[in-house]
Amino acid sequence: MWKTVPIDLTLPVQDGQRGVQIDVAKTVETDGWNATTLHLYSHSGTHMDAPLHFGVSAQTIDEYPLSSLMGKAWVARIDGDCTSRWIELKDLGEMVDKVERGDSLLLQTGWSHRVQEASYRDALPRISDELATWCVERGVKILGVEPPSVANVNDLEELTRIHRILLLGGIVIVEGLCNLELLQGESVFFMALPLKIKGGDGAPVRAIAFELQE
Repeated sequence: MWKTVPIDLTLPVQDGQRGVQIDVAKTVETDGWNATTLHLYSHSGTHMDAPLHFGVSAQTIDEYPLSSLMGKAWVARIDGDCTSRWIELKDLGEMVDKVERGDSLLLQTGWSHRVQEASYRDALPRISDELATWCVERGVKILGVEPPSVANVNDLEELTRIHRILLLGGIVIVEGLCNLELLQGESVFFMALPLKIKGGDGAPVRAIAFELQE
């Protein structure tokens, strides 16, 4: 008998994380209940970009239809040291022939293990122009990556160029994934649900993969 096994691919939101501040708002001792005030950068932690983020269109994060936020995803395992390197089409190996229009693509690089290091943001692996263009031509629905961005955050020209290729191509971008090494198969059912922020340019998401196991 087969069962569905959910695997959490989301970084925890915690105080002190880049773009996150959590303040005590209420306590049981003084107010009768515990509560906090959350200050969240819209692209902190595991998050999703909306087309508005790079001015591709006026579409905001709350306007994404649910059907575009879930579906079959292929897990491409990128070998070797990924420090400051381009992720090229050739890195997908046989996965290139398996991805069909409407499928999603998750890139496992192990980069989430550097989340506490400066290199996590400043020396990340980046999506090449070739791979970004291929994703658009192949009709990839969601592109999910472990680094906090699909491009070099310290190079505005590159950052803008790669994001615009993907967003103009209708691809949903999910950044800051983790735990991809826990996925055993080459494909999963993937879901990334952002906070429904009215007019939002992006938002933190809860990203989950579902595997079938015997």
